[in-house]
Amino acid sequence: MSGTFLGIPKFPGAAKKALSDSQLRRNLAHATGTIRAKRAAVVGEVADWEQLRLAGEAIKNRVLRHLPHYLEQLEKSLTAAGATVHWAVDAAEANRIVVDIAQRHGTDEVVKVKSMATQEVELNTALEAAGIRAWETDLAELIVQLGDDLPSHILVPAIHRNRAEVREIFLGKMGRVGKAAPDDLTDEPKRLAEAARTHLREKFLRAKVAVSGANFAVAETGTLTVVESEGNGRMCLTLPEVLVSVVGIEKVLPTFQDLDVMLQLLPRSSTGERMNPYTSMWTGVTPGDGPQEVHVILLDNGRTNVLADPTGRQALRCIRCSACLNVCPVYERTGGHAYGSVYPGPIGAILTPMLRGSDPQSDSLPYASSLCGACFEVCPVRIDIPAVLVHLRSRVVDEHKEASALPSVQDMAFKAASWTLASSRRTAAAEKAAGLGGRILGKRARTAPGGRAVLGPLPGPAAGWSQSRDIPVPAAESFRDWWKRTEGGTRDTGSAPTARRKGGRS
Repeated sequence: MSGTFLGIPKFPGAAKKALSDSQLRRNLAHATGTIRAKRAAVVGEVADWEQLRLAGEAIKNRVLRHLPHYLEQLEKSLTAAGATVHWAVDAAEANRIVVDIAQRHGTDEVVKVKSMATQEVELNTALEAAGIRAWETDLAELIVQLGDDLPSHILVPAIHRNRAEVREIFLGKMGRVGKAAPDDLTDEPKRLAEAARTHLREKFLRAKVAVSGANFAVAETGTLTVVESEGNGRMCLTLPEVLVSVVGIEKVLPTFQDLDVMLQLLPRSSTGERMNPYTSMWTGVTPGDGPQEVHVILLDNGRTNVLADPTGRQALRCIRCSACLNVCPVYERTGGHAYGSVYPGPIGAILTPMLRGSDPQSDSLPYASSLCGACFEVCPVRIDIPAVLVHLRSRVVDEHKEASALPSVQDMAFKAASWTLASSRRTAAAEKAAGLGGRILGKRARTAPGGRAVLGPLPGPAAGWSQSRDIPVPAAESFRDWWKRTEGGTRDTGSAPTARRKGGRS
């Protein structure tokens, strides 16, 4: 997905490291809590919010059912409006097209509007390899770029940074790549934004080429739409001579009227606003106004593979609002870097494996969830993320079975349990063995909340399973033995198995 994330371990290892960073957890808890509260307030104002969600789901489903038709219509509309349309099957092709356009215009720099698609294909790396600097103009993206960092949130890439950290980054790094931050810079948000605006203004004014993404692309008219909150997008979309937009093929909408639904769903779900401060729309080339050369790159990069999955294709409905990240208890504690992708959180846990394919890091992502369902409840286009997570978990298991001639430890454990429980005699023998183990291990048990006697982490293959679970001490006497001894509980009702031991279950 992104070479900048290569080397990040599988999710459990990366998450464990993130959990040890108390400052990161405080930053995340504050930021996600604030966004959740804002979203809840503005969504609560809309009486027909659920109907809007259903409408958004229906629009995106219609697109996915007839995607070739709408893409061809979009190409015709764009071409008629004076834009040049390119088709990119993968990241390498998309990057080559952008580099060629920049080189053809003799520029050694481009300005960028925040774009998940360009991060996905590692466009900045490809441009740098060709001697072209890409300047991020979104404030949070600028923080990440200057800090030699990685984005950790779809909406707020620098969510893991606090104001004091941002001030240090600006003071230490701005002067190396442009206008320096003032020496008396404080961590007041207004002063930080002022420093970023001054730093970026010279880049806006001299840039010949700009690169953008698009939140939506209307097939009917060829109109592309970008929503943002700072005005940097408007500067990139109007000042340069050449505009290149990299757009995922799933971003298409059938009609201009469909924007009415999406532009109500997206701002409320993302920034917790009724509408974004800046909603920019452009349709090809307008003589004498804005860029006079417009290119649109329609990007596949694995999306048709996702479309072919009947269960997983609903992930392509995503409008990149990040609402699922802000309610996810896993993301709130680990942050986005642990996911090893430009798409973190619940949506990243399903989208990344389907776009990237099978590898150890991707295979761990469907398990990065408690399956609590909060992500589905807030998704503005009703993506059933928990259902897709379960689907992908089963796919991971099946692929590992096919790849390995030997059964896994988990497979052997379940087969042993199946063999034991299939026979009353074997089950009784297992209960006696467990009871003996309970009498021995009970002396080393600890008391968990609620007074239960539990064991610590188990050794060997069971270590991973027991690391995050309390293992109850086996009952000293099984239910079968108690039932037999008390003749069905009629002789000694006060000495049931649960009453004869310290905690545990029979």
